[in-house]
Amino acid sequence: MAVTDTHLQLGHASALPQSPDDAKLDRVPNPHADTDYVARFTVPEFTSLCPVTGQPDFAILVIDYVPGPWLVESKSLKLYMHSFRNHGAFHEDCTVAIGKRLAELLEPRYLRIGGYWYPRGGIPIDVFWQTGEMPKSLWLPDQGVAPYRART
Repeated sequence: MAVTDTHLQLGHASALPQSPDDAKLDRVPNPHADTDYVARFTVPEFTSLCPVTGQPDFAILVIDYVPGPWLVESKSLKLYMHSFRNHGAFHEDCTVAIGKRLAELLEPRYLRIGGYWYPRGGIPIDVFWQTGEMPKSLWLPDQGVAPYRART
């Protein structure tokens, strides 16, 4: 598969998916599949809805992964993340579901996701999930999101 394949959303007009289940995540071949390295995506303005009240919830998501054969195409990841804006789910469900979907799609050597959620009912809820073990030869920086103290 070449990166220029027409099945990718990259380079084409793309509508915002109505839900995470409707969102199409694209993957492309990893040109350095023989090399261990860390790729990081930070989503500083993630939004979903409380499944009970319908009120918006906000988070900073940080996704680190050591690619195997595939990379996630960033436009499709952006559309997938935006598809949560009208999706009702608890913090834990959103964070873990995103991690599992990426792990299934990409077959990474390692993947971790940190969901740093702003308070709901006065309590911030941070959610962490990972798969695999980080290769010992790699450096993995801190995710860079401070513990909750009125995050700004």
